[in-house]
Amino acid sequence: MLNSPSPSFSLDLFQMEITKPSKSDRRRFILSSIFFIFFLCVLASINEARFDALLKFGRCTVAGATAYSPTTPPFNSSDGSLLPVNSSSSASNDTDIRILIGILTLPDQYNRRHFLRLIYGTQSPAGAKIDIKFVFCNLTKEDQRILVALEIMRYDDIIILNCKENMNKGKTYTYFSSLPEIFNGGGGSDQPPYHYVMKADDDTYIRLDSLAESLRPLPREDLYYGYVIPCPSMDPFVNYMSGMGYLISWDLVEWIRESEVPKTHLEGPEDRVFGEWIRDGRRAKNRFNAKWSMYNYPEPPTRCTHELWPETIAVHLLKNQEKWIRTLKYFNVTNCYNCFSESCSQYWKWFSIPVGME
Repeated sequence: MLNSPSPSFSLDLFQMEITKPSKSDRRRFILSSIFFIFFLCVLASINEARFDALLKFGRCTVAGATAYSPTTPPFNSSDGSLLPVNSSSSASNDTDIRILIGILTLPDQYNRRHFLRLIYGTQSPAGAKIDIKFVFCNLTKEDQRILVALEIMRYDDIIILNCKENMNKGKTYTYFSSLPEIFNGGGGSDQPPYHYVMKADDDTYIRLDSLAESLRPLPREDLYYGYVIPCPSMDPFVNYMSGMGYLISWDLVEWIRESEVPKTHLEGPEDRVFGEWIRDGRRAKNRFNAKWSMYNYPEPPTRCTHELWPETIAVHLLKNQEKWIRTLKYFNVTNCYNCFSESCSQYWKWFSIPVGME
């Protein structure tokens, strides 16, 4: 008589039959695996196609984050003293060109200053240390004292001059003549705090890299640089440089502070008066005419205008947003971000869910 299977053996056999995958289960598993591998391949190909744009965006972001480094203390006009001197926030080599650009503006121009911080904060000139400062006279209103103080606390890029706000009655003289005292901290170094100092209008767009490159071969003493007036002239020794943005070497800044020539002649169109100081003081044996790398915005056309072109250092008379946008677009200021944005939009097209398929 055969022995019947034990109950435990029957249970094990039953479990094996239950857990053994069917052909349909195996087929579904294989199809799922193939689909998953295909999905990974598609994702990898998309990432590879967009990787260069992502790297470019990253480089632009890092460069922009380190480009703008306001460091200079403002003049405390309330008591005639200077606020504590801060050390430079950006390391520079001894061979770097050091430039201070003072943008003469008004205390109430908050939006313009914020906009210009974006403009210059996204530029990263190689081999140059360029500080951008906003310059205006004494604060006269309570809201100015609060809001400007917040700007100084946040950006430390404002110089307040001890003067009454004006355009052609000595503001430019006060700006230049105050700088040696503001920057007299130098730590005992025989090197000037800046090689060059520029006065610029707040409706001028300056391409910092181009400015630095144009200055590299030039002397660092007794230099007067800018756009020669009158507009048809190309001789920098005849008249003076336009107020859109002119630059002098540091030794001339110290001369303006010490000389009696500027003190006796303060009123009149500030750029013309400045040129007369240079003439009467027999200064600036080195002069550089940056025309037509500096020019007025092309519309409306005049003898002082020029079409936007790649060799530009500065564009003047950007009086409204339309002119600023056209200028920034021409020079591809946001090009790296736009490339990345396009990559993002293309990327999301692959994964967007069609309407009605949610």
